[in-house]
Amino acid sequence: METLETMLETELPAEPADTLLDDIGHAFRNNRLAIAGLGVVGCLVLVALLVPWISPHDPFQVDLDQRLLAPSWSHWLGTDKFGRDLLTRILYGTRISLMVGLVPSFLSMLIGTLMGIVSGFYGGKTDFAIMRLADVMIAFPSLLLAMVVMYTLGASLINIFIALGVVGWAGIARVVRSQTLSLRTKEFVEAAHANGVRRPVIMLRHIFPNVLPTLIVLFSLGIPEAIMWESTLSFLGVGAQPPTPSWGLLVANGKAFLFSAPWVAIAPGVAILITVLAFNFMGDGLRDALDPYMKD
Repeated sequence: METLETMLETELPAEPADTLLDDIGHAFRNNRLAIAGLGVVGCLVLVALLVPWISPHDPFQVDLDQRLLAPSWSHWLGTDKFGRDLLTRILYGTRISLMVGLVPSFLSMLIGTLMGIVSGFYGGKTDFAIMRLADVMIAFPSLLLAMVVMYTLGASLINIFIALGVVGWAGIARVVRSQTLSLRTKEFVEAAHANGVRRPVIMLRHIFPNVLPTLIVLFSLGIPEAIMWESTLSFLGVGAQPPTPSWGLLVANGKAFLFSAPWVAIAPGVAILITVLAFNFMGDGLRDALDPYMKD
């Protein structure tokens, strides 16, 4: 006869396994910098969505009588050389920076994931051809390659997306390929082969979900890198063009007044610094949550 303890053990439901969101939540609770980064990113998203209603002035309104005013109650961060409110232009620049961070990173992730999974899964000549193409992409200095693409296509926001997307896929492809090489020898993949499952289905249903945690980390860390690249290209004059309120363009326009009106260049530079740090802190938290080698 079963004892009471045995009956209770059999009736009690098994504890649910930790989900991906549980791992992320646990890691973030133990990482104050990751929480701070997530909070700043959330604020940036809100600013980008609500900027038409919270901005104090028109970002494109020129008033030469108000040019290069120091920070005051009417203009919290001062004005630029055309008398435009600097705080308003920085707030509108949040939209551009988030778009530049998200769209090229997603494009690089899409290309790199496809190339990496195909290369690692098929192997042979396909692997050789894709990896040699990735080597060529990595061999070029990223900034120089992005500038060549921008000069070829022309300076515009859409072309920035294309240029940064083309530059960033090779590193992602190499990471995804290495994981695919390990996954394709696992028992569940071999069982799918034995059951006659087609290769594209195996890659989509068995390989991709297992590389997704790594892709999430790479995506979160690729966003600040894309923001930095856009700021650099705009600073060099081959990125966003006036009167677009890009942070890199604002810094470039303010460098001539660095000693007479330093706020014109310093304010957007601080915005870039805070945004990049926030995404990096958030990415570190995701890495701690999703990387098995970072877990105790």
